[in-house]
Amino acid sequence: MSSSRLEAFSDGVIAILITIMVLELSRPAGTSWHDLRDVLPRLLIYLLSFVFLGIYWNNHHHMLALTDRINGKVLWANLHLLFWLSLVPFMTQWVGEGGTQEKHVRHFAKVPTAAYGIVLLAAAIAYFILKTAIVNEQGPDSVIAKALGDDFKGRISPILYAVAIPLAFVNRWVSLAIYVSVAAIWLVPDPRLESQIASRAEKS
Repeated sequence: MSSSRLEAFSDGVIAILITIMVLELSRPAGTSWHDLRDVLPRLLIYLLSFVFLGIYWNNHHHMLALTDRINGKVLWANLHLLFWLSLVPFMTQWVGEGGTQEKHVRHFAKVPTAAYGIVLLAAAIAYFILKTAIVNEQGPDSVIAKALGDDFKGRISPILYAVAIPLAFVNRWVSLAIYVSVAAIWLVPDPRLESQIASRAEKS
């Protein structure tokens, strides 16, 4: 079966998740720049989550552009990925707001920061499972299998998440810095996939 419906459905889900995140942002209590400072932590974690969802959307699009056919395993693997991504808005709000203690909002608390990393780790594993299912369906000699090759970023990301999660209980700022670092290494789309997509477009 074609991957067009799978991609359209995934695009719609990710768009909804981004919409949910922005709707959950609280407006400042007042109208001054000082009031904006109070919601800055929520804006920053929203930005990080937005980048992560954008990265998954971008790479998902590039991967499916080289996918000629899919099967039931690919469909379920894709739903598995979308499940973990659907938790990103919830985790974003929890990390940004933390909990209340004597009317003081504790941003970036240890447990929410660790839980945020668990969701990111699970999403990274789910993406790897999806990629593996697609490659297995296309075959080892397929264009996408050759384009992906040795996926260093795909292998290093779960390791970094696994390190960052327990670090959240020691120093949550180091943990958050690792999350940002992983996002940074994924910001640039994989040139191997882009070159293959461009080559396919020229041939067609």
